[in-house]
This record gives sequence, C-alpha cells and structure tokens, in this order.
Amino acid sequence: MRLTLLDWAAILVYLLISLLLGLYFRRRSAASTEEYFVSGRRVSWWLAGTSMVATTFAADTPLVVAGLVYTQGIAGNWLWWSALPSGMLTVFLFARLWHRSGLLTDVQFAELRYAGRPAALLRGFRALYLGLLMNCLILGWVTKAMTQIVAVSIGVDESIALAVCIFILIPLTGLYASLGGLWGVLWTDLFQFVLMMTIIVLVAFFAVNAVGGMPALLDKLEASRIVAGSSASDVTAFFPDFSRGLTGEARWTLPLLTFIVFLTVQWWAAWYPGAEPGGGGYVAQRIFATRSERDGLLSVLWFNLAHYAIRPWPWILVGLAAVVLYPGLDRSESSYMLVATQHLPPALRGLLIAGFLAAFMSTVATHLNWGSSYLVSDFYRRFIRTDAAESHYVNVGRLVTFLLVVATGIVSWKLISIREGWKFVLEVGAGTGGVYLLRWYWWRINAWSEISAMATALFVSLALRWTQPFSGPEFLVFAKNALVTTGVTTLVWVAATLVTPPEPAGVLVNFYRRVRPDVTGWGSVALAAPDVPPTRDLAPNLLSWLLGCAMVYSALFGIGNLCFGRYSAAAAFLALFALTALLLLRRLPPRQ
Repeated sequence: MRLTLLDWAAILVYLLISLLLGLYFRRRSAASTEEYFVSGRRVSWWLAGTSMVATTFAADTPLVVAGLVYTQGIAGNWLWWSALPSGMLTVFLFARLWHRSGLLTDVQFAELRYAGRPAALLRGFRALYLGLLMNCLILGWVTKAMTQIVAVSIGVDESIALAVCIFILIPLTGLYASLGGLWGVLWTDLFQFVLMMTIIVLVAFFAVNAVGGMPALLDKLEASRIVAGSSASDVTAFFPDFSRGLTGEARWTLPLLTFIVFLTVQWWAAWYPGAEPGGGGYVAQRIFATRSERDGLLSVLWFNLAHYAIRPWPWILVGLAAVVLYPGLDRSESSYMLVATQHLPPALRGLLIAGFLAAFMSTVATHLNWGSSYLVSDFYRRFIRTDAAESHYVNVGRLVTFLLVVATGIVSWKLISIREGWKFVLEVGAGTGGVYLLRWYWWRINAWSEISAMATALFVSLALRWTQPFSGPEFLVFAKNALVTTGVTTLVWVAATLVTPPEPAGVLVNFYRRVRPDVTGWGSVALAAPDVPPTRDLAPNLLSWLLGCAMVYSALFGIGNLCFGRYSAAAAFLALFALTALLLLRRLPPRQ
C-alpha cells in the first residue's frame, strides 16, 4: 500500500494532537503522584469509562477478532465474550469497594487487607509480576500486531516495521504519557476512541460492499458452508454447533467443551487485563481516579457495554467478508489488514493508519502509566526510597516508563503470535480469580491465599506447556489446560488459607471500617466495629449483576441481528436491552 502526501499529513496531524495533549497536562500531572497516576481523583464517569474502552481497543484486537471469525466463526468470540460476567461483577460488587479504599494502585490492596511480611512480600511480588512481566507481555503482543500493520501499510519487512514501532511510535507514546500523566492519557484516549470507531466502521462498510452488500455476503457464506459439507458449521452462528458433541471439531465453530469452560469457569477463575475477577489493573486505576462511587460504578458499566456490545461488530463483519474475499489464508490474523488495505478507498488510507496508531498508542500509553505506577509506588517507593520528595517519584516514573519501552521491544521480538500471548496470559492466571473475588467478602482470606494462588497457577501452567499432556484442536487443548490449572490452583489456595492463621484482628477491623463490604462474610469482624453501620447489599447487587449481563448480551445479539437483517430477532433482543437498562437505571446509587 503506497501512502500519498495527504496520507502522511493525516498521520502527522494525529501524532501532533496526541503530543500536544500530553504537553497541555504536563504542569497539572507534575503536582504530585496522585495527580500523575489518578488525576487527583476528579474524573467523570464518561471520561474514565471511555478511556478503558480505548485501552482495550488495541492494534491487536481487530486482527485477532477477525482471525477468530475467519477460523472459528462468530462463535469463536466466546473466548472473550465469556468475560462479561466478570466485568459486571466489577460494576456492581467491587467498583464501590475499590473507590472507598482510596488507594493509588490496586497492588497497594495487599497492605490494606493483610499484615506483616507476607503482605509486603505480596505487594512487592505483584508490583514486579504485573508491572513488569505481565505488562511487558501485553505490550509485546500489542506491538507485534502494530508491527504487522506497519509492514503492510508502508511495504517494509517486519524487522524494519518493528524498529519503527520500538524507536519511533513507542517512544513518542511514552513521551506524551510520561509528560501528561493520567490526565494526558485520559483525554488522548477520548480523542483516539472517536478516531478509531470512525475508521473501523468505514472499514466494515467497504468490506461488506466489496462482497456485494449484506444479502450477498450471507448468501456467499452459506454457499461456502454447503461446499465444505459436514466439515463446517454456520460461520454466522452466535453459539457453537451443539450437534457435534462435547469435543467434536469443525470449521467455523468452537468445541462445545471449550465453550462450556469459557462460560462456566474461565470468567471467574482466570486473571486477564480489563476483565480481572473483582477488578484490578487499569480498570481499578480509572475507578480510583473518579470523583465519586457513582462515577466509578458508571464508568465500568459504560466500559462493559461499549466493549462487549457496541464495538465488536465492525471487526466481525470484516472477518466474515474476509472468509469470502480471501479463502484459504494461512495466517488468519492477516485477514483484517488485507481487507482494509485493498478495499478502503485510497483517500482514506491515511485515516486508516492514523486509526491504528490511535488504537496502538492508546493501549501503550495506559500500560506505560499503569505499569510505572506499580513499579514506582509499590516497589521503588515502598522498598527502596521511602522518603523522597513528590517530584522525585514523578521523575522516577518517567524513567521507568522509558525502561518499559525497552523491555516491550524485546518481548515483541521474541513473541510467536498475538493469539499465543492472549492464551498464555489466560493460562498463567487460571485459578487465581476465586481468591480475588472472596478477599473482599470473606474475612478468612489471608496473604498466603493470594501468594499460593499466583505461584501455583504460574507453576502448573508452565508445567503443562512443557509436558503437553493433551492433544487435539488448539481451543480444546486450551480448555483442558485451563480446567487442570484452575482445579489444582483452587485446591492449593483453599488449603493454604485453612492451614495458615488469619490476619490480625486490628488489620481486619481497619479494612472493614474503610471499605464497608457486605457484612455476611465479616460477622466476627463486624462485631468488633459496632459503630460501623452494617452493609447488606450482596443480594441486591447480585440481582443487578444478572440484569447487567442480560442487558449487554441482549445489546450484543440485538445489534448483530440488526446487521444481518434479522429484524424480528433484533427487535426482541433490543427490547430486552431497553427493559433491563431501565431496571438497572432505577437501581443505581443516588448522586452524591
């Protein structure tokens, strides 16, 4: 794809706007670490929520989603659609608790909830594990995706494209992220989200048009299924092909066992950025930054609605068009860029590149700011230099941001594929979710619960990768590995909890006073704090959780059916969406 002078002008204008936003917020972010990392806790819900959506709108996501559709059909998206229940738990059971904690990072939770050396060990370990290891792995696969995009866009070898990402794009992102702090990241995310949504809708429109319109696309997909015979399922089906049994495999569907594991185990058992059981990571950071409990809750609610229901369909339509336009691709993840570069009008190619730059830089900016907050606040300031001035820690944060850029380039160079990165993160977090949920609602959870869960999940997942005891289709092996890791990890952390002593009463009472969780799992602790009015909101919040899941899934399927011209089904799902949304609005906490 050859870029014209106008294309380069559009790209440069985008980069200039992003840099100017970082410079604009430089003075405000430098005031303190609270301003730098959580925007002085004055952010509105719509800005915080949109920033979360933009962060998950990475350069890799369109490629992976289109690739999933190309190989597993629409049903392949249950790999990540299944995480919605976890996201909704964060909305209704955890967002207000996170906000009440008043923390700067979610890793600080360790020394709020637990005591002594185990708590300090957990905080330091999580700061390095999440801020360095997992953060660089995530940034690595995002950079790998952008490398493929740059290579296709300007017609260079992937090694040169990687150099462009490492030495130009990531440092530029690190510059505005380090200058503007979270304020700069939030407002740049808003600008980038609008740009990204515009371009993916345009790509989807021209992709469907290239096939001859939606009716022609559906006819040709059906014809492809008929030609493939019994070896293929309906690529447009929202659910797996249940007629093939638990482990039956076919083109354009998921094995039923994999779907069951995704929907019944993975969402609560596995840690994944943006869908952490109980919240955490940059989701918690955005909650900390909001100005009230209501804003914190609404920010995560808006994030889940936009992330799961509104944004996926343009990517899915491109994946379906690629099935018709480019049958037999060896690299399914290349399908999106093939469609985008060959069927988008030449006049829009500069906007296409700017849109992918926005997707890439939004995610990189958040992860650089989030990762440096762990490494500075939870490791350097906690264990190395405890009494320096605020300006010192802000400068160290900027230095750490640069070091993360270097580490990201190394990981990206070594990573095999984008999907491999997704799967590895899910595997090493399998089984840890249960303790992240219960630590808020059961007083008996202690620091060793978390330590044993993280260590066991990492050990078991790496052992399974090394020994490879299971064989078969990729997603089926993944499901079996997830079940084994979750089972072993859960047994270990439950046993560790029961054989180690509980946290000191004073620490538990202080946590209960500050966070005010539902009293059901804190009975004995609540008795020691009779001045704290007991909170009894678990049952109502679980009902809101169910309504929230129904709302988002009905919006997801309603929009999908609308795209395919199935108007009766679309009307039914959208009516359910409207009903559940109305019920939820009546249950939201009042304005403060």
